[in-house]
Amino acid sequence: MEAKTPKDSRTIITDIVLPSETNPIGNMFGGELLARMDRAASIAARRHSRRIVVTASVNHVAFNKMIPLGSVVTVEAKISRSFNSSMEVYMDVWIEDRESGLRSKANEAIYTFVAVDEMGSPVKVPELIPETELEKERFIAALRRKQLSLVLAGKMKPADATELKALFES
Repeated sequence: MEAKTPKDSRTIITDIVLPSETNPIGNMFGGELLARMDRAASIAARRHSRRIVVTASVNHVAFNKMIPLGSVVTVEAKISRSFNSSMEVYMDVWIEDRESGLRSKANEAIYTFVAVDEMGSPVKVPELIPETELEKERFIAALRRKQLSLVLAGKMKPADATELKALFES
């Protein structure tokens, strides 16, 4: 299985916020944004694995800026790290200024997907080779996030979480 880079999975979805997608004060529903992110992340995970993929978890979502009605919203998703059958997908959400066209980061999220066969059993995915400095940072941090998640779920002993221990030991 040939290793891939984050750009191989890069997925960009751009759409406009419509009235039916907003709350009473005219901003995009969080659930609507979550659904858009799930679709983008799913496509990125499928591009990396070339398999059927399922959402395993929504690890982190930061709603940093409100997204008003009529905004042009872009979700950019890339694999940040692959493990045995799972893939962490990091997403950046951008909004465009209506008048200037300048983009600003509104939100970000991290989802985990698992590649499965036709029977729903997990299958191996390609290794990921980060290229840019940001990709390398996200790649390294992904292992810490995975270990923390496993410790919190009781699936890993804290003493075995080498990446987490490294944060606190010199």
